[in-house]
Amino acid sequence: MKVTVTQENLSKALNIVSRVASSHTSLPILNNILIKTENNQLILSTTNLEIAITESINAKIDQDGIFTIPAKLMSDFISQLPKNNINLELKDNKLKITSGNYKSIINTTIADEFPNIPAVKPDIQLKLNKELFRSAASQIIPVASTDTSRPILTGAYLHTYNNNLYITATDGYRLAERKIIKQDGEISAIIPITTINDVLRVLNDEVEEINLKLNSEQIEFNIDSIIINSRLIDGNFINYRQLIPKNTENSAIIDKIEFLRIIKISELFARESAGSIIIKADQKSQSLKINSITSELGENSAEIEGEIIGDGQITFNSRYLIDAINCIPDDKIKFSFSGKLAPSLLTAEQNLDYKHIIMPVKS
Repeated sequence: MKVTVTQENLSKALNIVSRVASSHTSLPILNNILIKTENNQLILSTTNLEIAITESINAKIDQDGIFTIPAKLMSDFISQLPKNNINLELKDNKLKITSGNYKSIINTTIADEFPNIPAVKPDIQLKLNKELFRSAASQIIPVASTDTSRPILTGAYLHTYNNNLYITATDGYRLAERKIIKQDGEISAIIPITTINDVLRVLNDEVEEINLKLNSEQIEFNIDSIIINSRLIDGNFINYRQLIPKNTENSAIIDKIEFLRIIKISELFARESAGSIIIKADQKSQSLKINSITSELGENSAEIEGEIIGDGQITFNSRYLIDAINCIPDDKIKFSFSGKLAPSLLTAEQNLDYKHIIMPVKS
């Protein structure tokens, strides 16, 4: 192999794909990046057998070749070189790297042992606007579970319902649902949150559209020159729609920024009580009253005015409430609940495309 490539392009690609390479003691080859030439481009790939990332970059190809090389060493080394052209020359399983006054040789491994990364044969193909996908994914990621003993809850549920496409996540204590676009047909896929995070990392200002390919086992994201291929989580997502309150006894339309400030202050006093805070709706005074009390730190109370319907009281984990408020981009929030044990619902005042449900704390 003889290739000339710019330091900026190579370093950027290495940084993106090397995230997936992992220390896999039983399969050391997974610590490596596969580098090959194809169609006058330099192609870099990594995989951990669950997810694979491939990026193609422009390069001057004088001689084709293929090899694997330790991901961390290659990425760290190239990132330190000056922004000049880099010459790569492979001979006898040794990669000679030359850039200006810098010359190095790194031992490589033949590519035969590197796992094959199959292209997804799609049953369904979608095109999504980048900003729409970024917004929707960011709104559901905070509530996904990290408990690997319940793998279904560590994923995002991409599915159709009543001719709309939704993305949903839950950890069993809270749930977030975002309506994305109108979509005919049937889609049902549980995407690992780690995969979605990898997709979000590679989105940049130059990207306008994301192309998705889906089948029953895999999903593929095509983002300009980058392909992210991931296994889906096997299983059935919970029947969550029964948890979304259709009618509530109490509701409050309040200012988002002020409500967030009050909850953050209340959280400071709620740490001894596992973050629990008490919220009371008072229709007569048209206000919500928020209290947190601990025997060691003292107590805190605050009040926020709004459009209040009904009188009631409920106890929440303050951190869950902060996450929910941060996920709603509008200036006004609608907060609804019924009794002390029923799920509560947070939405924007007008736009109901995003719904955030929180289970109350038993008190």
